[in-house]
Amino acid sequence: MSSVRALARLTGGVAATGAALGTALTAYAVWEARQYTLRRVSVPVLPAGARPLRVLHLSDLHLTPGQTRKQEWLAGLATLRPDLVVDTGDNLAHAEAVPVVRDALGTLLDAPGVFVFGSNDYFRPSLRNPVRYLLPDTGKRHTDVPQLPWRELRSTFTDAGWVDLTNRRATVRVGDLTLAFAGVDDPHLSYDRLDEVAGPAETAADVRLGVAHAPYLRVLDQFAADGYDAVLAGHTHGGQVCLPGGRALTTNCDLDPARARGLHRHPADSRPGDPASSWLHVSAGLGTSPYARIRVACRPEATLLTLVPGDWERH
Repeated sequence: MSSVRALARLTGGVAATGAALGTALTAYAVWEARQYTLRRVSVPVLPAGARPLRVLHLSDLHLTPGQTRKQEWLAGLATLRPDLVVDTGDNLAHAEAVPVVRDALGTLLDAPGVFVFGSNDYFRPSLRNPVRYLLPDTGKRHTDVPQLPWRELRSTFTDAGWVDLTNRRATVRVGDLTLAFAGVDDPHLSYDRLDEVAGPAETAADVRLGVAHAPYLRVLDQFAADGYDAVLAGHTHGGQVCLPGGRALTTNCDLDPARARGLHRHPADSRPGDPASSWLHVSAGLGTSPYARIRVACRPEATLLTLVPGDWERH
């Protein structure tokens, strides 16, 4: 009988310890999701002799009314005085969030900017089983939910002078540099129309950039083959809940987890100057779904990309 009691006490102790650890981990994950971080990355894509260009890459804001801390942090990025803002989508997480986005961006809207949308600019987020992100993609997309005010958001951006890259190409002059862009609508929803933007990138431009929300390989392959110097994307949340050291378990697309965030090459084994290759910058984003406001080993971020001259022959 004494051994049974001892086993019961041991089992109870283990259960209590496990519950305490689970509570502590959850509390940490909630805390980390609010530790907004500015990352600084140099990307060697400009022609020799060009002055550096400061590009603020924003993604996956997932803003809702009441997120005062995130809004204030985002508004503070205006002090960086970027030369260009690139927004890669998923700005909204609430039907009344467009004024929140506008106020949070503040004077950043006065800077030159380009944008594409993600699924959470079009459709309200919904409660999902987080385990599904670790399973093979079934192709099912949740488009049977209420729409978000994406038209109002688009007008907010275009009225400020930002360029809509939804399945479009465009040329933007920033200072003394000419930037050629190609963008696609959200590949995660299969809204991308690569045939509408495909073709050799503008060779007369000083730098050529591809822009997409979700970094699906078909999009990256096309942009790289067309001669874009770098591709900017978001969507992955950097894996959101990662192993120690920031190792992602999933990207919620067909990009390998090793490239879930940060600056990489595409194809992954390419070198600068290789034909049909480019740089790839994937933002881990600033937000999360309102139904999963947690992060582990993957802090929310914005990135100040400094474009600098490269030291190889451009193709």
